[in-house]
Amino acid sequence: MNEKVGVYICHCGTNIAKTVDVAEVSRWAGEQDQITISRDYQFMCSSLGQDLIEHDIERHGLTRIVVSSCSPHMHEKTFRAACERAGLNPFLFEMANIREHDSWITDDRKAATTKAKALTKAAIERVVHHQPLEPLPVHINPNTLVVGGGIAGISAALELADAGYHVYLVEREPSIGGHMAQLDKTFPTLDCSACILTPKMVDVGQHANITLLTYSEVEAVDGHLGDYQVTVRKKARYINEDVCTGCGICIEKCPFRVDDDVFEAGLGKRKVIYRPFPQAVPKYPVIDTENCVYFQRGKCKACQLFCPTTPNSIDFEQEDQFLQLDVGNVLLATGYDLFDCRKVPEYGYGRLTNVFTSLEFERMVNATGPTNGKITLRDLVTPPKRVAIIHCVGSRDKNYHEYCSKVCCMYSLKFAHLVHERLPTTEVYNFYIDIRTPGKGYEEFYHRLMDEGAHFVRGKVAEITDMPRSQAETGKLIVQVYDTLLAQQRRIPVDMVVLSPAMEARSDSKEISQLFKMGCDFDGFFVERHPKLDPIATMTDGIFVAGACQGPKDVPETVSQGAAAAARVAGLIHRGTVMMEPVRANIDADACSGCRICNTQCPYNAIEYNGDANVSEVITALCQGCGTCVAACPSGIITGAHFTNDQLFSQIEGILWDVRSNGKNGRERAREEELVPA
Repeated sequence: MNEKVGVYICHCGTNIAKTVDVAEVSRWAGEQDQITISRDYQFMCSSLGQDLIEHDIERHGLTRIVVSSCSPHMHEKTFRAACERAGLNPFLFEMANIREHDSWITDDRKAATTKAKALTKAAIERVVHHQPLEPLPVHINPNTLVVGGGIAGISAALELADAGYHVYLVEREPSIGGHMAQLDKTFPTLDCSACILTPKMVDVGQHANITLLTYSEVEAVDGHLGDYQVTVRKKARYINEDVCTGCGICIEKCPFRVDDDVFEAGLGKRKVIYRPFPQAVPKYPVIDTENCVYFQRGKCKACQLFCPTTPNSIDFEQEDQFLQLDVGNVLLATGYDLFDCRKVPEYGYGRLTNVFTSLEFERMVNATGPTNGKITLRDLVTPPKRVAIIHCVGSRDKNYHEYCSKVCCMYSLKFAHLVHERLPTTEVYNFYIDIRTPGKGYEEFYHRLMDEGAHFVRGKVAEITDMPRSQAETGKLIVQVYDTLLAQQRRIPVDMVVLSPAMEARSDSKEISQLFKMGCDFDGFFVERHPKLDPIATMTDGIFVAGACQGPKDVPETVSQGAAAAARVAGLIHRGTVMMEPVRANIDADACSGCRICNTQCPYNAIEYNGDANVSEVITALCQGCGTCVAACPSGIITGAHFTNDQLFSQIEGILWDVRSNGKNGRERAREEELVPA
């Protein structure tokens, strides 16, 4: 092949140039075969750097371009666009990562320079085998699926619906609202949570462009960007929503009450037929079949007997429905779970009576909660005289979660304020590792709490016990802690302990990620395309994330991300047709034996078997170019566009070259090391 290759080595300020001799790499690259021009520049991604590439393509007739700089995740599209503007097919470009893979991982300048040459050589050898490719046009279905009805999903759904696009909002609980519906006040302004959330919930329930599917779960997902087919299970409420008025008589007349372990966090009770909370949207109740006497023993039916509607709203024969939805994009806003404080046995939760979790305390101080907003001990009568609030339970801890949950400091400070507000003579102790208050108005709220007289003890609590050592400790919970500011061990007797548990990924987040063919990190949070440059999209086109399912967030950040994700989706819908990457697999039908191994291996269900021709065929629009089928095919007749054997073997040859090769080229060394066939 006689190609004209241009090579460009980026300094990236000092990110690369501090460790790599960029000028030497550029000089050396210019001596390689088929290189027409080789340059180094301070910032290749800048407009001037891109202009340099465009000018050289036009002036020197370059047919291939190599840029050695940072990660392709950051700027591959940037340089492809520069090639395209100059009239060169963007897929005749190759990028070598000499920052993350080289300069950032060593201080050895000589070794880094040698490796930069090897990575650049690999890109040069590969790019001469590139073939021009054309993007695939894909029409975008304007309908969008939002999974999760918390504040992130609500915000995203309303943004899209207000823009004129139809949204299916799926929520697994009987009502939307999520965790925010359980809160009393929101920091730092102390707004009533229900007062700011409920109007948005009502807007969702009444919006003409939103189909609300509560008490529902996604069962299956097929398709691709612009054309997803989603199966949703709408679970039976045993309520006929077409005739139910939401009057609540059935709830009032139900004779049975059970512990409410979900919304009231176990502190209160609810009827067997119930609404999760008074402002629930939709207004229709649901029957808890596990505790309903009719479903267990075939008796009662009080709810049906007293229902005033005609025909009767109670339908004991109702069954789950399976709905098929066609959407163009999916937005996941599935939220978070709270860390199980029982996993820290030294804090006594579940064993010591008056140790509460933050969610239990939220329900206690809520005006609609089990105590009507009164702060009491577990007997729901006695007010505490001393309260301890323990920060970072399960977070910032190598035994559980190393990350900071971001909200614990602020809601712990909020709790201290609420105790002072409702029990002015009660003492409050905050036990913290570090106080972290980075949001707008957060630091000011912290100083407000110090002015209110809250006690702050810096140190990680070692144990909470009810074993007294003195008369003053009798009948108390004793918090044992090493105070790092006083440099001494302390035993502080209190009446109530409130634990601030970590925010963690939903327990089924890995199953959800597999359902939507995307990734999870080691903590279970959904993985974004890029943590800084693209925290909204995922590695699967058309799948977006918002809120705490991506990582711990407070309400303002969650709302912002929900709106941002909606904007990304709206942009795709507005374009109507988008161009997808042409990096897809192809099966040679003449050589295919029809063994179907690739059919079972494809993670995207993008390969189907053609029984008439006895061959497997790639559904191009579904294929994501992952290469699994290429590796699995025993006959080697599946090729991946932009990742052919010639390209990959040439890249291996190039990367095995170095200045100490003693005249042996890459293929000779590869043969010696049995990496490529003779």
